[in-house]
Amino acid sequence: MAESFVLNTGARIPSVGLGTSQAEPDAVGKAIYAAVKAGYRHIDCAPAYRNQKEIGVALKKLFEEGVVKREDIFITSKLWSGNQAPEDVPEDIETTLEDLQLDYLDLFLIHAPLRSKKGVTPSPENFLPIDIPATWGAMEMLYNSGKARAIGVSNFSCKKMEDLLAISHVLPAVNQVESHPVWQQIKLRELCQSNGVHLSAYSPLGKPRSPGFEGPTALSNSIVISIAEKLRKTPAQVALRWGLQMGQSVLPKSTNEARINENLNIFGWSIPEDLMAKFSEIRQVKMLRAEFVVHPQGIFKTVEDFWDGEI
Repeated sequence: MAESFVLNTGARIPSVGLGTSQAEPDAVGKAIYAAVKAGYRHIDCAPAYRNQKEIGVALKKLFEEGVVKREDIFITSKLWSGNQAPEDVPEDIETTLEDLQLDYLDLFLIHAPLRSKKGVTPSPENFLPIDIPATWGAMEMLYNSGKARAIGVSNFSCKKMEDLLAISHVLPAVNQVESHPVWQQIKLRELCQSNGVHLSAYSPLGKPRSPGFEGPTALSNSIVISIAEKLRKTPAQVALRWGLQMGQSVLPKSTNEARINENLNIFGWSIPEDLMAKFSEIRQVKMLRAEFVVHPQGIFKTVEDFWDGEI
């Protein structure tokens, strides 16, 4: 299994990256440093995670110490929901580049098909109708300028991907979505792969979960545990390895150095075909449902509205 996948731009995206969502600012720098020293070459960031300045400090230290060169590391960030107006997109990436102390991003994503009023905390009363063609046009300009060497989206359903593919001049390189053995995204993966769009998995271990979720996660699922025991691996390693063998990059999150190292130990072995077939027996449940977007008088009346019924 290759340690990277080729995007439709010709660039390579490392098959394992470090997720930084919910990483506290005082812990994220140490996690970045440990991860890159361990061999990670992809860091997934976003203004919404409120830790990009600390990530920038860690990256600068790694570059200055010669641990890694800028061209050898893949940095992803995302467009803030309040900056989806076309005129605000260039300002958004400039702020991110300043925070990360970089000249360009390897990948810049629309964080979600969710637009809020500028300068306010995203909440249902502050949401606005999305205009993906207008926002994507501004993203394409960033790609043409070289500020973003690849552009893509996150949390896009099949319907929204089809709508975007129909109007794009520059094809999205990536759709980053929740994907793990308990929410495998089979239909979306097939759509993306057939159109040359790489699927990248956040929450590849099936956590965190929406409030009130009950039931087995990817790590506590009996089939995943059984496969892990047979292969003498951890459930986390099996869940991540499954993702790679399905053709998607994976972005596990951790600030624990032992876990960071464990999550990278998914090369040099594989899940045999007969055991891969067992994953099709797992009952599918979406764990991150985005209930926070729902409001009776809002843009999205139900979570089904937000996901176009694809949950």
